[in-house]
Amino acid sequence: MVRVRFAPSPTGYLHVGGARTALFNWMFARKEKGRFILRIEDTDLERSSREYEKSIMESLRWCGMDWDEGPDVGGDHGPYRQSERLEIYKKYAHELVKAGRAFYVVHDLEDKKKELFLASDYPEEYVRKGHDVTVKFKVLPGKTRFRDILKGDVEFDNETIGDFIILKSNGYPTYNFAVVVDDHLMEITHVFRGEDHLSNTPKQLMLYEAFGWEPPVFMHIPLILGWDRTPLSKRHGATSVEHFRREGILSRALMNYLAILGWRVEGDEIFTIEERLQTFRPEDISNKGVIFDYQKLEWMNGKHMRRMSVQELAEEFSRWALYVGKELPNVEREYLERVLAICREKVNTLLQLYDQVYPFLFEEFSYEEEYIEKYLKRDFAERVLREASSRLKSLNVWTMNEIGNLLRKMAEDGIAAKNDVFQIVRGAVLGKLVTPGLFESLEVLGRDRTLKRLERVLSFLKNFSEKG
Repeated sequence: MVRVRFAPSPTGYLHVGGARTALFNWMFARKEKGRFILRIEDTDLERSSREYEKSIMESLRWCGMDWDEGPDVGGDHGPYRQSERLEIYKKYAHELVKAGRAFYVVHDLEDKKKELFLASDYPEEYVRKGHDVTVKFKVLPGKTRFRDILKGDVEFDNETIGDFIILKSNGYPTYNFAVVVDDHLMEITHVFRGEDHLSNTPKQLMLYEAFGWEPPVFMHIPLILGWDRTPLSKRHGATSVEHFRREGILSRALMNYLAILGWRVEGDEIFTIEERLQTFRPEDISNKGVIFDYQKLEWMNGKHMRRMSVQELAEEFSRWALYVGKELPNVEREYLERVLAICREKVNTLLQLYDQVYPFLFEEFSYEEEYIEKYLKRDFAERVLREASSRLKSLNVWTMNEIGNLLRKMAEDGIAAKNDVFQIVRGAVLGKLVTPGLFESLEVLGRDRTLKRLERVLSFLKNFSEKG
């Protein structure tokens, strides 16, 4: 059975690069009907925290990824936090010492980095005196070779590596040692990870060989790059899944975008992961670095917002607003869906969508300065507003076609130019000049809301004039 793992360090929010690595592992496990394991590598005592661990797990779930084994769901191969596996690492480190493949190192009391001598037996006397004692793996001469799914045959000269510590003086394992012990005991069959780990692979293979264990299949994925072709980092812009979630990027859009960052996909590039899951093959991932394009992600998000049903969008929008603390009034669900249907056409994120729908949902909104200066201060503005209110009040059928005909007729009657009529009414009912189509906006708002808002702007105009 295929068994893959995602093993983040809880030292920060989930990076989009980590999310992509998790996604490729998850897709492979689900396609092959295997197991996806979440392991927390929290041996960095100073930087690791349970808060970040919780955030990472929440981000993974928001991305649509679940796991079969992990610190919160359990499993037969736990514990799934490295900090809870220290006795396991000590046991296997001592086994290597007994086999002559590792040795104890006694460090100087004053200069902790200085090695005093090596020992094959545990130097208990020196430990009592306060010396730091580490365990170091003995690298044998020769070459280490393996085959990578993407990179083909890879070879390292062991002489360039040198002996390396596997157990620190505080009893915590080093990364390369812990990951080998964990992957073996958790029966991991495939390791898909970023190519920044490529240089770790020979050390890990030496450990597999020393234990007599079968190593997993490796695939090292090219990193996501910034605009300057260096690994994506904060200096290129936001990089965490949490940030994009708060900005109103849909999880399905983010996963779609991360999937095509390296995975060669036939046909339309706009899709949900579920729609393409059965076509996923690790061999189809490119061996070239890919640049993260923030604008394309936003564009793809807009495509997904308009692709999904308005009912789904309403669910996503409401959950997002609750998550980021954006107020939503208690309006009828049908009305909210009608508003979202017209407002989603010209925006690409849920945050942008919120700005568009705000004047549809709240009666207390402000008039933007451009509207006041360019239209509301015009001599004929009050006449346009009063005439529009009077004519709309007597309109028999409240549809966008009838509303459009009525407002065009006002312009034809010489009250004001057509654009002036439209913009004065638009700003009056929505407070801004960039909105969905005016006629459909009025149709969705309904007669009562529209007339109430025309009266409101007339009161505003009166107070504005009186104040001079």
